Amino acid sequence: MTAALLTDKYELTMLAAALRDGSAGRTTTFEAFARRLPGGRRYGVVAGTGRLLEALSEFIFDDEALAPLESFLDTATLDYLRDFRFTGDIDGYAEGELYFPGSPVLSVTGTFAECVLLETLALSIFNHDTAIASAAARMVSAAAGRTLIEMGSRRTHEIAAVASARAAYIAGFTGTSNLEANRRYGIPALGTSAHAFTMLYTGADGPNEKAAFRAQVEALGVGTTLLVDTYDVTTGVANAIAVAGTELGAVRIDSGDLGVLARRVRAQLDELGASGTKIVVSGDLDEFSIASLRADPVNSYGVGTSVATGSGAPTASMVYKLVEVDGLPVEKRSSRKESHGGRKAALRLSRPTGTIVEEVVYPVSAPPEVTEPARALTVPLVRGGRVVAAPDLAAARDLVASGLRSLPWEGLALSQGEPAIPTRQVPAR
Repeated sequence: MTAALLTDKYELTMLAAALRDGSAGRTTTFEAFARRLPGGRRYGVVAGTGRLLEALSEFIFDDEALAPLESFLDTATLDYLRDFRFTGDIDGYAEGELYFPGSPVLSVTGTFAECVLLETLALSIFNHDTAIASAAARMVSAAAGRTLIEMGSRRTHEIAAVASARAAYIAGFTGTSNLEANRRYGIPALGTSAHAFTMLYTGADGPNEKAAFRAQVEALGVGTTLLVDTYDVTTGVANAIAVAGTELGAVRIDSGDLGVLARRVRAQLDELGASGTKIVVSGDLDEFSIASLRADPVNSYGVGTSVATGSGAPTASMVYKLVEVDGLPVEKRSSRKESHGGRKAALRLSRPTGTIVEEVVYPVSAPPEVTEPARALTVPLVRGGRVVAAPDLAAARDLVASGLRSLPWEGLALSQGEPAIPTRQVPAR
């Protein structure tokens, strides 16, 4: 399958005009960045880099892709697209890196023709995946080390569901309910049953919860998780232990006042001798409700809608702007949509303790002198059209975890506030 038509028409009409007058071959740099973070956010998490690098090899205009373009493109443009392969360079933040307003998350250098064609592909991937990872990271912080399961597949587009699972996993979720994400990316697949399974065991005498639990335990073993709130939670817990015994892996509560119910269920399980049985909660959870449950005896959280939709911020609002032409900085100056000209890289400064204090964005040709401990953020991703940074989910997860540890304490707050650290732009000379 080609990814070439995952784009906007105006990219191809710009290409046609630039090819006609010879501008298409000028050397350019485009950068992807966010002018601001979503409201209430103190940081963002970069995700989607690996998916973009994979998509580059699929960004090919075959005969099937070219056919619908013949109605509005001239022969010269169609011929260019037929032979198109990206041959430029791409730099950017490693997947899992934190970012802030103005961070040059992606820098694409090559001819205008090849760089402009990647705009929609890059933005659609980064705006989605980064939004999901940023929301998921807030949930990871709120969970304070407890297990998080991504289960939002039924609340988003079927293809977006796979990308959402990947982004949430990068941010620190333990696994996903989505089997395609498991197959494609090796993310642990988790899940047992829904209320429908328990309700299936209804006969002339009414519901038979024990029969449903017995069938699940016989199929999956006593380490399974039984859903105990289909009817009455207290009775459900009693039936679960009666069927599975005190070695039952976990019970799940999917509705009601989860904090109150978790405390009651914990006490009941302990009284029944099932002190090792864990409690999983789910049901419209987000980072705020997860944080509110921190003092309750919850072992795992199942999160669906909020993580798959970015928990109120479904896009990272990244833009892809031309910043350099033939080595000369260019910038947009319209009201509220300013950009900083020139190809850029970035450093992140920290205290000796490791707490980060500032991000410095500077022209590639003029690295700043710094006295504080500093770490380079911009790394090579593609050189001469060849990918030089293979996607690594384990490394991305580690980078998110270390990034969250490096934030000032106020940067982890879920309340409104300024970005956790300031971004300083060093102007192009």
